[in-house]
Amino acid sequence: MAEKNAINKAIEFVKDILSSGSKPLFGLDIGSSAVKVAEVEVKSGKKNRYIVNKFASVLLPEGAIIEDEIQKPEEVQEAIKKAVEQAGIDIEHCTLGLFGPNTVAKKLRLAGGTFDEIEDQVLWESEQYLPFSIDESVVDFHIVGENEGGGVDVIVAAVKDDIRYNYTELVANAGYDVKVVDLNIIATTNVFSAVMEGQIEDLANSYLILDVGAQSTSFIIYRDEAIQFSKEIPTGGMMITEEIQRRMGLNFYEAEDLKNNVDENGNLPEEIIEIIDDISDVLFSEIKKTLDFYIVSTSDESLVSCYITGGGTLAKGIQAGIEELLGVPVSLLNPFDVFEVNKKISEENIQELTFKGCAVLGLAMREM
Repeated sequence: MAEKNAINKAIEFVKDILSSGSKPLFGLDIGSSAVKVAEVEVKSGKKNRYIVNKFASVLLPEGAIIEDEIQKPEEVQEAIKKAVEQAGIDIEHCTLGLFGPNTVAKKLRLAGGTFDEIEDQVLWESEQYLPFSIDESVVDFHIVGENEGGGVDVIVAAVKDDIRYNYTELVANAGYDVKVVDLNIIATTNVFSAVMEGQIEDLANSYLILDVGAQSTSFIIYRDEAIQFSKEIPTGGMMITEEIQRRMGLNFYEAEDLKNNVDENGNLPEEIIEIIDDISDVLFSEIKKTLDFYIVSTSDESLVSCYITGGGTLAKGIQAGIEELLGVPVSLLNPFDVFEVNKKISEENIQELTFKGCAVLGLAMREM
């Protein structure tokens, strides 16, 4: 019966594609602190120019998602419905982004051959580096092209199957249909590629992308027009909030408010600055450790700049601290270098998209 159901689902999926061609998909980013949705279209007649037509973000209750484990499914489903309704999205199909310790994206250099031979090489190589069993994973790959050694470069993405199932089932229970499952680090990198198109003079140079989220930070090395290395660092902006709660005896929302709201002179209380500095030092240490590991394992010392995104970058001193740590220029990864905005989207939402929207916009760029 299970096999028959799987076949029927596959037939319906193919019919869906054949009957309507390329379908628009809305991006769905279920983060650890908020659900974000976006609908994007390509601007007619312009390559790599996009318009953000619809966007909404809905906060999740504290502890709804811890790392990538769903703790409060009903609350998350309601947040998805609310976000779609607030954005005014009227399509059912979406690209779902996944993140966390049970996901991996990596560039591999393979010997090449037929598609089946490359697929076999991907599966064999994946068994060597995945932090979880390949038998319990979904693995996909994209052939980037030939390399100077005569083989091929591929980008491999993998996720534990139970995580993929849990999230797609959650979205289905909210009333929406996941047509594409992507990784947030790939979605963010796609936005970076669009923003940097024509600006990278030497493809041999490396760029560091840091997505400082609530519970973790995505560390991505981009070089030669592709992800070379990525890692999830288990430190994010939520740690600052939790430490403010602990030291000052506040609830979650009071601590968040105290962390983000400065006085009329743009200053924070001294005790809050001290907490931010303490947690920032932990993050900086992990970034340095990860970068050192990458350099030692690849001998790549070509890092020329760093781009940051994510809500954690709003914390006072983060950008300046990363710049001092790395010794290279650090800039905000601003999606609005290539995205335009529908006039109906509020200034508040534009502000949120600027700092926290790269992943959901990258997801919304996909088509079925």
